[in-house]
Amino acid sequence: MPLPRTRTTALRHRLAELRGPSLPPKALDARALAALAANPGCKRRALLDGAGVNKAVLADALGAPSAFGQSQFAFMRGNAFEARVKADGGAELLRLVHERLDPSAEAPGAALVPDLAAAGPQGRAARTALALREATAARTWALLDHPMLALDVAGSPAFLEPDAVVVHPDGSWTVVEIKSFPMLDGAADPAKVGAAARQSAVYVLALEEIAARLGAEPEGRADRTPAPVVRHRILLVCPKDFSNLPAASPVDIRKQRAVTRRQLARLTRIEEIADALPEGTCFAPDLPQEELEAAVEAVPAVYAPECLAACELAFHCRDRSRAQGAVTSLGRSLRAELGGLTTVDDVLAAAHGKAGDPDDPAVAALRRAAELRAEALAGREGAVCR
Repeated sequence: MPLPRTRTTALRHRLAELRGPSLPPKALDARALAALAANPGCKRRALLDGAGVNKAVLADALGAPSAFGQSQFAFMRGNAFEARVKADGGAELLRLVHERLDPSAEAPGAALVPDLAAAGPQGRAARTALALREATAARTWALLDHPMLALDVAGSPAFLEPDAVVVHPDGSWTVVEIKSFPMLDGAADPAKVGAAARQSAVYVLALEEIAARLGAEPEGRADRTPAPVVRHRILLVCPKDFSNLPAASPVDIRKQRAVTRRQLARLTRIEEIADALPEGTCFAPDLPQEELEAAVEAVPAVYAPECLAACELAFHCRDRSRAQGAVTSLGRSLRAELGGLTTVDDVLAAAHGKAGDPDDPAVAALRRAAELRAEALAGREGAVCR
């Protein structure tokens, strides 16, 4: 739910102060919103993204430049594959949608491919909403190539550009995500599929806002369209095996959608994070490095190795996490197994019987593992002596 206007204005002013009043905000995109949903406990990322801080520039100023991003080769390969999938008016793409998601519908023939060109992101978003309404009312296959969607984030619109949105003959909408990583024997890398699902969940939320507006139009309007259904199974299209031929797989994103919605609701309360900061905190990259480090460290972070593929500040946070001996730097799954043991020193002390509750399952498992290791080392030393 959007913030009240007065609170929104005050929050924007506060976030501008944090960013640096002379610096324009860096717009949120679907990848950034999806990364927020992947690490919902990180207040640092929530605040910096909400304030529109350019984290890549900030990382450079902190002396921990980011290697985050896509290589030029991968970018070019992805564009070439997407062009192939969408060739001939999207005939192959529509065939895959029909085959994998809607086989009971009529086969796609000459589908509608509306022109979505307009001035600026606001104009493109309005043109996309109009094209969706017209295609839904036409009750035929339609392909929207790189539509522009607007999603309310902390009281401000974030403009998002999915690879494609398909309108089915029944009036429902499907998000299509085209990726350049391969689908081997019908399955792709689960981690990459998960990232694509989180990104698509952001698009689904934006489409649901458009669908809700269409359903809320006045009854007497001549071109009024009933609220369309946004499908919660998106179509992931990837190269088949090691070829450049497209293969497709439906992906249910209901879980990712729910997580993303909760995280966006949390993002609308970032004023609570900002209010807890010391007076005068600012993340402008032209500040002295010591002052920047103090500002960044004033916001709690939750680092995990997965951040290296999703956040520009990952190297800085990793260095701090390792210096503090935090077990999260070894992975979220390990952190979950260790319960209340949050540092490497705590883990070692518990394993050697110097600390920890013996009835704690994590402590008991660590001590048993330490005993087995000691027995194994003693056995090996005995074998060497003989």
